[in-house]
Amino acid sequence: MKVDVLLGLQWGDEGKGKIVDVLTPEYDIIARFQGGPNAGHTLEFEGIKHVLHTIPSGIFHSNVINLVGNGVVIDPVIFKAELDKLAPFNIDFSKRLYISKKAHLILPSHRLLDAASENAKGKNKIGSTLKGIGPTYMDKTGRNGLRVGDIFSPNFKEKYNALVEKHIGMLKHYEGFEYDIKAQEAAWMEGIEVLRKLHAVDSEHFLNKALLEGKKVLAEGAQGTMLDIDFGTYPFVTSSNTVTAGTCTGLGIAPTRIGKVIGIFKAYCTRVGSGPFPTELDDEVGEAIRKEGREFGATTGRPRRCGWIDLVQMRYAIMINGVTELSMMKADVLSIFDKIYACTHYLVDGEKVTDFPFDVNDLNFTPVYEEIPGWNCDLTQLDDYSVAPNELKKYVSYLEEQLQVPIRVVSVGPDRKQTLSNA
Repeated sequence: MKVDVLLGLQWGDEGKGKIVDVLTPEYDIIARFQGGPNAGHTLEFEGIKHVLHTIPSGIFHSNVINLVGNGVVIDPVIFKAELDKLAPFNIDFSKRLYISKKAHLILPSHRLLDAASENAKGKNKIGSTLKGIGPTYMDKTGRNGLRVGDIFSPNFKEKYNALVEKHIGMLKHYEGFEYDIKAQEAAWMEGIEVLRKLHAVDSEHFLNKALLEGKKVLAEGAQGTMLDIDFGTYPFVTSSNTVTAGTCTGLGIAPTRIGKVIGIFKAYCTRVGSGPFPTELDDEVGEAIRKEGREFGATTGRPRRCGWIDLVQMRYAIMINGVTELSMMKADVLSIFDKIYACTHYLVDGEKVTDFPFDVNDLNFTPVYEEIPGWNCDLTQLDDYSVAPNELKKYVSYLEEQLQVPIRVVSVGPDRKQTLSNA
């Protein structure tokens, strides 16, 4: 069997959680392969809105295993809070939730280092969520980190104390930064006790044996392609590989095991925090999209920057990921417009640029748009793509022609029922 991959093609917040939830009945295992509690995957069904940060988005389906892979970083405090919020839904975590022993732990001192570092940057802030993600991945690559498997070790407390002492030494370099780590440790240790009761596994063996047994696996990505540590708009990126290649390192899956790659994108584009955003609309149109789309971060609550879809950026993301099919989200948000626009290329010093440039942070360029008729009608009650407005169908066909990848799913609202198949 192959592992199918689902990931975001823009700057995150594309709606991955909803599509994972919709697709979960087709799979036996849903596996998160990177990122941490900076992710906010929103699911909505039966009148209830759920936001997941670390737990895979298939957790509400009783016959599916949800695996937190080795590429994920886990904050025990946030993880425990997620489990507590799910308690009213009588989910049997002993059967549905597995955690890789090789997943790294976010310590309270990691969060402090994140806050101190971001504070010291002043105007040059990268827009960190201050969850301790970056410092945790730094310890991972620096070979200092603590992993889930370590919490079962008899000398776990000694390992913890040694790493905290190292972090305290680093914090001394940030003048004027005040903190009280002891105030945070009690809740963290409570979270560790919760983790000890869950099913920790050697996830690479677990997944590969499952594939040999014919089990179907969907790898769930977090954030988006343009936040990838290597291929995103560096340095305004996250600390992990958000692209398809991250599936291999984040789950222990060989490249030859990758099957379908499902790319999720919004019918327009958004970004949270600092960094370049070529098609950003810093005007009343951008504000209208934000208001209609309720574009505020699921994790941070920060207002998202909004703009038209960027086909230069999208082609780049499709190329990097080897996308085989697309899901277009939030088509209903654009229903307020008579006309919509797509950026087809950039102009740099009068020259047409169609490849996403290395120096997008500093480059002075102008996005060039193509006007497209809008549908200007409510889509949220649609239950069949065949009866969708012709203008919407033309927009979908236009994007398919521009991107050379089929759009299999069109979302017309936040509920799992508001999902149209274009297969």
